[in-house]
Amino acid sequence: FHGKETPAMRILCSLAFSILLTAPVASFADEPEWTPLFQKDSLAGWTATPGGEWTIKNGVVTGRSPKAEKRHGILLSDKTFDNFHVQVQFRVTEGNSGFYFRSEKIKGAFGVHGFQAEVDTTQLTGGLYETGGRAWVTKPNEQAIQQRNYQPGEWTTLDVIAEEGHVVVKINGVVSSELTDDPGRKSGHFGLQLHGGQDMHVEFRDLKIKELE
Repeated sequence: FHGKETPAMRILCSLAFSILLTAPVASFADEPEWTPLFQKDSLAGWTATPGGEWTIKNGVVTGRSPKAEKRHGILLSDKTFDNFHVQVQFRVTEGNSGFYFRSEKIKGAFGVHGFQAEVDTTQLTGGLYETGGRAWVTKPNEQAIQQRNYQPGEWTTLDVIAEEGHVVVKINGVVSSELTDDPGRKSGHFGLQLHGGQDMHVEFRDLKIKELE
């Protein structure tokens, strides 16, 4: 500005500078921390339903099952979760997998009912499927498929964000599915899926969560 600086101007500048300094600090303080969902070489805190086999080595959770296995083997978290942001890296070599959330354990071949972020070797990956409910709820559109550059068999980043009825699924940082005001379940277990009746080989690593208020 031009002209003589007054005491009032100095006070206003000081206040503006103080706001700039304090605003980011408050923002970072409110941001929840990432928490790992697995210890490096332990499946503690998770329980597998019958069907297939789950192992962990060097932080990589691996699921395998043969085509002759008709049951869906699900590795379920012992704990339930409500509102969250989960980030996972996955790699599918064979078969149809998924990341379950807000799910419940049931008797029978499927193992669970609930939401599943699709994880497979096709471009349906990143869609939302509800087992024991609405089946396909939403699938990735062509624009999302073009932008996210999903390459089956390569390590891929999956984000699932659920806040009440708002659910967002991202593949490599690109929104693949989104629901608003969804009437479905609001709480339940996480799960990693081995699809029955298929040769299955899927890997997950760096699973972490921010629990949201």
